Amino acid sequence: MSEIFQRAEILLGSEAMERLAAQRVILFGVGGVGSWCAECLVRTGLRHLTIVDDDCVVESNINRQLMATSTTVGLVKVDALRQRLLAINPEADITALPHRFTAATAEDFHLDTYNYVIDAIDSLADKAALLLLATQTPASVLSSMGAALKLDPSRIRVATFNKVQGDPLARALRNRFKREQRFPARPIRCVFSDEPPLKPAAAEAAAAGISKGSIAHITAIFGLTLASIIIRDMASVS
Repeated sequence: MSEIFQRAEILLGSEAMERLAAQRVILFGVGGVGSWCAECLVRTGLRHLTIVDDDCVVESNINRQLMATSTTVGLVKVDALRQRLLAINPEADITALPHRFTAATAEDFHLDTYNYVIDAIDSLADKAALLLLATQTPASVLSSMGAALKLDPSRIRVATFNKVQGDPLARALRNRFKREQRFPARPIRCVFSDEPPLKPAAAEAAAAGISKGSIAHITAIFGLTLASIIIRDMASVS
């Protein structure tokens, strides 16, 4: 095991590290949640990671997205993140796909070839399509619920989708599944916050043209918590 991962191996053990290194993970959405998830997994020893996002870095990303800096504005997000991840572990197998997951593009991603599918997508329609398809594969499915309009990190939780409470995005997903009479085929482990959404400061929101504010200490903890689920799976820790 590389010296990079010595401290993780001391904590987790060599067998868990070998299991983690062998996993194939695909992560959809590398914004405020997904970027931190990717970094944590690679820093802990994951070797095979596919990152999917069709956006470019803009200045408004800098407050919460890991690879977003004044020097990366304008770059494709997955390319900027891949460069950072390879700087951490040059031997990692990082595939960057600057594409968008939709119901129409779903078959392009071959989800059944992965051990884990991680959903950090913002779009309700795309998120629903991904969860419906991913739960039909053998992969373990993890999903981030809404991290916007939250401020209290102590309210962040992990639960299966059917037990998520107090989250407007989960509620919207349930309503969509019920309306379409299509439901996930298997349980989905979710990271969410049960903190009531804060009301945005009206003047600031209107000036920025953004309806939902978000901040790094919440989005990062969402992403790190998603990564922790996989790491604990490998160590067989509940």
